[in-house]
Amino acid sequence: MNTIQTIRDAAVPMRDGLNLAANIYLPDAPGKYPVIMAFTGFGKDAYWGPQHDGWGFAYEPWSPPMTGSITFEANDPAYWCQYGYAIMIADPRGFGRSPGTRALAKIDGAPGEQAIMKEGRWARDQYDTIEWTAAQDWCDGNIALSGVSIYAFSQWRVAGMKPPHLKCINPWEGMTDFYRDCKFPGGIPETKFTLPDGEFCHKMTEDAPAWPAPEQENPPEPDPKDEDDFLAEITLPTLISGNWTDHGCHTRGSFRAFRKISSAQKWLYTHGRQKWGTFYSSEARTLRKLFFDHFLKGEDDRILSLPRVSLMVMEDKNKFSQRWAEDYPVPEALPRELWADAAAGKLLPGPAASEGSVSYDARNGHAAFEHTFVRDTELIGSSALRLYVSTNEGDDMDIFVTFRKIGADGKERYLDGWITPGIQPVALGWLKLSRSMLDPGRSTPLEPYPLCVTGEGKKIKPGEIVLCEIPILPTAILFRAGETLRAEVSGAYRSGETLDSQGFKYDSAVNRGIHTIFSGGDFPSRLLLPLHEI
Repeated sequence: MNTIQTIRDAAVPMRDGLNLAANIYLPDAPGKYPVIMAFTGFGKDAYWGPQHDGWGFAYEPWSPPMTGSITFEANDPAYWCQYGYAIMIADPRGFGRSPGTRALAKIDGAPGEQAIMKEGRWARDQYDTIEWTAAQDWCDGNIALSGVSIYAFSQWRVAGMKPPHLKCINPWEGMTDFYRDCKFPGGIPETKFTLPDGEFCHKMTEDAPAWPAPEQENPPEPDPKDEDDFLAEITLPTLISGNWTDHGCHTRGSFRAFRKISSAQKWLYTHGRQKWGTFYSSEARTLRKLFFDHFLKGEDDRILSLPRVSLMVMEDKNKFSQRWAEDYPVPEALPRELWADAAAGKLLPGPAASEGSVSYDARNGHAAFEHTFVRDTELIGSSALRLYVSTNEGDDMDIFVTFRKIGADGKERYLDGWITPGIQPVALGWLKLSRSMLDPGRSTPLEPYPLCVTGEGKKIKPGEIVLCEIPILPTAILFRAGETLRAEVSGAYRSGETLDSQGFKYDSAVNRGIHTIFSGGDFPSRLLLPLHEI
């Protein structure tokens, strides 16, 4: 099969009489085919090009993002059709070529992330699209959902509805809570990427409906659910990708989803590189093909013999090891406490001998705590930083945490990622102090879970010493003996370092005056890490 049949602007009827517009790519041979389906808020006709951050980058020279012939973040029809699959990409209601009312929440990003996840307002139309597709004479009745980012997190709610012909899902890096993952991490507002007219989340194509909406349009109503609740409704076979370097976007949600879905058959593919270059890589496509060949075609059962987690552990942006693990969190990575000595700037194996403190300028300064490993040690998973802090001005604090790997030569070792290509630190954490109250039912020692990341929160008084728990997002990094973990605490994102290009900004920080961190004695500040000595 060397050619593809393409159907553009196929009309897909919804239950209220509105038709969505979809592109369908079929093998050029008679027959019925399983369908790999996707829904995008950026336009089914928005093909890879210079307007995309990942344009021109690939880990392999033949990788599709360099061709400009594939819908942004979607699977490549040229690859899948040759193996007897159909690809279908639909514009949701109110986007691109589909008419109707666009679903947006009160506080939302350009494509409506909060409406899609929290409110579930794409799910009913997705259900109708899946079931209509299954009845077409070119479909064999077996359908999967697959794709990156919006193609991923738009799968959660419809999967929970269990459409009869949806056989499996493949969310490749998908957040689960727009506010916690991206818009208000730790309660701190993001001020670039997530704005309706943000640098990335802009309209990639002009909306030009292929036909009018019905006069009596009846779009889906909001059906609010928290992330853990809608994830628990998912029982379908699932292949998730989690990226160690997508902090502030999809990292937190991807790894949480793997743990919280109810699927008996689920796999997690982890990596620490750029998301699109990895999605189109030979290894990632081969794993997806094993998954789809079994659950859509029933032709291959090798996926069933694979351990549940493909684990990539990074040393730096160019060097990593990969192995299989039985689960995530990785059982051998055990919680270990390192205690802050504020005066010395150290992380110690035991509590500091005496009380101490360190201060920094709240707007652009930082404090650093270091621990040098004496044995080769892997840090795999989420971490938690417990701090006793105060400010001498104002009634709140925005706290940013940056984990850095420092080589034995004193130079930083960076990872890769689209947010800051080639200069991504090991891990990040955020907390607005007034949002530091935790949800006791969802918090764990390694994953503090703020009760709420929006609203007023609990203010403090100048000079008041307050205990807080700062969640640090998952990572997988190998420290060789003699290498150092540096934990920086700052009032600015990534300690205020100058970056030529960065995907996110946090320019509305409330910080004023001087911040102080206390340790030792009555102020046992400490870092809890999942470590595996090798």
